[in-house]
Amino acid sequence: MSAVFNNPLLSSAYLPPAEYFFVLANSNGATIEYCETFQKQSYRNRCNIYATDGPFTLHVPVCHSERRLAPISETRIDYSRNWVHQHEIALISAYRSSPFFEYYWDGFKAILHSKPELLVDLNTQLTKKLLEEFNIGCELRYSSEYLKNPEGPDLRNTIHPKNKEDNLMKKNGAEKPYYQVFSARFGFISNLSAIDLLFNEGPQACDYLTF
Repeated sequence: MSAVFNNPLLSSAYLPPAEYFFVLANSNGATIEYCETFQKQSYRNRCNIYATDGPFTLHVPVCHSERRLAPISETRIDYSRNWVHQHEIALISAYRSSPFFEYYWDGFKAILHSKPELLVDLNTQLTKKLLEEFNIGCELRYSSEYLKNPEGPDLRNTIHPKNKEDNLMKKNGAEKPYYQVFSARFGFISNLSAIDLLFNEGPQACDYLTF
């Protein structure tokens, strides 16, 4: 696979993994799928971080739609559980000792505390914030219908926590270790949420993502 992705199609994702931004960093533009049905146990509403005891999954609860096949653009976030506070505590515990946490944290905290109603709105705000901090100038477009035969590579289910193949950075020979707070205890853990890369590498993060 070429490391230059021509208009890739990606799912909406919550604090997406590093490979997601590897794709965006090596693309002139990308399309985010807004018309698929919500898929459980995917990055659409969860991410993996490096916690004190190793990899840890953060999950955004969603409301069950009365329409069984409602598009993800209609998926509402369930705020009846105090998950925002739980995610905030987990992220602070995991990254407060990282070199760039204090520099970047307030921007992400503000997005979480704004409590968007829709999952895609939360995901889009966080993704755009990461693109801004990574200084990645990839234009994002959003599908207005379900794309059965996309023009570019379809990565909607390639970037998925259940995909047992090598992540896209490793496939392209671009994956390399970087400093992580708990690496002395558990070693380097690849392809976590890109927020792990940002908090640990700061302005150098884009160099890690660019092939």
